[in-house]
Amino acid sequence: MREAKPPPPQDFPPTPRTRVKRLGYRACYDRETVYGILDAGLVCHVGYVIDGQPYVTPTAYWRDGDRVYWHGSSASRMLRRLKEGVPVCFTVAHLDGLVLARSGFHSSINYRSVMAFGTAEPVTGEVAKLAALEAFSERITPGRWAEQRAPTKQELKATLVMSLELEEVAAKVRDGPPADDEEDYALDVWAGVVPVRRVIDPPEDDPRLIPGIAAPDYLGAVKID
Repeated sequence: MREAKPPPPQDFPPTPRTRVKRLGYRACYDRETVYGILDAGLVCHVGYVIDGQPYVTPTAYWRDGDRVYWHGSSASRMLRRLKEGVPVCFTVAHLDGLVLARSGFHSSINYRSVMAFGTAEPVTGEVAKLAALEAFSERITPGRWAEQRAPTKQELKATLVMSLELEEVAAKVRDGPPADDEEDYALDVWAGVVPVRRVIDPPEDDPRLIPGIAAPDYLGAVKID
C-alpha cells in the first residue's frame, strides 16, 4: 500500500485575504516556495489607495530575511503615502510558459506568483538605510557595492526605503502540460508548452567609459531566474 504524502507545510497560514479559492490546489503557503519566487524576481507591483483612488506602482524590490524592500525618491507620492502606514498589496509574478491546449478554453500559461498584504514601514537611520541599499546592490550585482562610489548624505536624505514584513502571504503556481477535456485528446491539433525564460545579455559599455576599463568579473554572477 502506497504511503500518503504528508500535506505541504503552511509557514504562512491562509487568511481570508490570502486563501486561494480559484484552483486552490495551486496554492503554496510554505516559506521555501514563497521566498524562491521572490528571490527569482526584480520587479514587483505595489497596490495602495490615495483618497479613494486605487493605484498599482511597479518598482524594483529585494528580499532580506522575512522582509521585502523597495526604494525611491523621498518626494515620491507613493512612498510618502506608504510612509503614513496605509495598507498595501505586494505582488510578484513570473511567466514560465505558454500552455497551448487543444481548445482555447483550456489554454493557459505556466506561472509563479506571490501576493502579500500588510503595512509597509520606512527604514530609518543612516546605518540601516545604507545596509538595505547595500543588500539591494548585492542582490543584483554581487561585489559592486564595494567598487562604486558610496552614497552621499544628501543622496541618502533624498532616498526613502520601505519594507514589508512577510506575514500574510501566499504563492500560486501553475506548471506542466495542458489539461484538456478527455475527448479532445483525440483531436488532430498540436498541444504542449512553449517555455518562456529571461536571458541576460553581455554588458554594453557606457559611451563615456574611460578607455581600458573592462567589464568586471562579477557581472558574470548576475542572475535573474
